[in-house]
Amino acid sequence: MLKFVKNYMETIDGVATYPMISLLIFFVFFAILFWWVFTASKEHITEVSRIPLEEDTNQNKQTL
Repeated sequence: MLKFVKNYMETIDGVATYPMISLLIFFVFFAILFWWVFTASKEHITEVSRIPLEEDTNQNKQTL
């Protein structure tokens, strides 16, 4: 089965560009994510980190 896929992929013109495009997308995504992490404000990070600890008052009212 793997020989069939390998032989089939080798017959496609320009198939080597797809791994390069996926690597480029991967690198750009994580570079942007890395940039965002270091430029995000401390207040925003603190606010977002406390979200799981807050109680949802609407949910508590519905269960009563």
